[in-house]
Amino acid sequence: MSAEVKIIASPGTWMEGEAVRQLEQTAELPGMRVAVGMPDLHPGRGNPVGAAFASVGVLYPHLVGSDIGCGMAFFALDLPRHKAKRDRIVQRLVGIEGPWDGDTRAWLEAHGAEPTEFDTSLGTIGGGNHFAEIQTVDETVDAGALAGLGVDATRLVLLVHSGSRGKGESILRAHAAAHGARSLADGTDEARAYLAAHDAAVAWGRANRALIAHRVCERIGATSTRVLDVCHNSVTPADVRGERCWLHRKGAAPHDAGAVVIPGSRGAKSYLVLPTGDGVECLHSIAHGAGRKWTRSDARARLKERVRARELLRTPLGSAVICDDKELLFEEAPQAYKNIETVVDDLVRAALVRLVATLVPLVTYKVRHRDTDEW
Repeated sequence: MSAEVKIIASPGTWMEGEAVRQLEQTAELPGMRVAVGMPDLHPGRGNPVGAAFASVGVLYPHLVGSDIGCGMAFFALDLPRHKAKRDRIVQRLVGIEGPWDGDTRAWLEAHGAEPTEFDTSLGTIGGGNHFAEIQTVDETVDAGALAGLGVDATRLVLLVHSGSRGKGESILRAHAAAHGARSLADGTDEARAYLAAHDAAVAWGRANRALIAHRVCERIGATSTRVLDVCHNSVTPADVRGERCWLHRKGAAPHDAGAVVIPGSRGAKSYLVLPTGDGVECLHSIAHGAGRKWTRSDARARLKERVRARELLRTPLGSAVICDDKELLFEEAPQAYKNIETVVDDLVRAALVRLVATLVPLVTYKVRHRDTDEW
């Protein structure tokens, strides 16, 4: 049986040919039924990011990838936005890279997760496109829905993007060492073992995002209330058009878990949305962000010729970026990403989401470990 391939994007949305090729190639895997590319689709390491796949009888750990449980958590803070001083927040946000000095075992237990050999990383953001971002509500589109989520537009909010750190990578490496990129048959001991490890990594990732928020709030003198937490990299059982399938999400947010924040680059707005419709045509998944336009190496090569690293510590929106890794500053620059407005527009046009509010960054935290004056 040939798998159905679908891309949710308007004709005007730029889509890299390699990403489409990877989507079609992945759809040819044995047992695959449906492959859906989101508007933020872009090439990954052999398989595309910004996609969801449904298979029958088998599951594919390499489609989930190494950062199992990576996702977004969104928190309402009790700090009034009119009292928020950007530069003062920047001064206070220090010391989040090191191990947390609290009781990690108790924290994990309270958040439904188990201790691991990676617990010294609990409460840390990690590299790549991960971040913690203090934001303000820019435009309220649906005041009733915003209030229903417990968000006060006059107060700050916090968006945390991180995953299971080394835990997920260790799980994928163990699978690759034993099976390569091969699938795992449904119901086998190998599949059960992978799924148990996968679920533990997902739980650890949620606990990690909660602790990151706790550490950020400690430093800026705030308390937080979690509004949502969604996973972008996972495999879960699902009913797809009457068949019991394994639903793989690789850089895709769930359509069936309530509200979602779809972030832009650190120099663009983020969008708080509520999914609409039954989600059947989109494999119960939606875009998880803007999606890369340039690879990390391309971003470094293009931008180093045009701008200094120091200039990337401020955005056109007036927000501050805390990132003491010069290479990461270039790799994750706003220019390296697609237009988030186009991505969200495509989801709205497809009747997959409705807007609740837009959010703008005040301070984006990525990594802080040295003085940037030498730049």
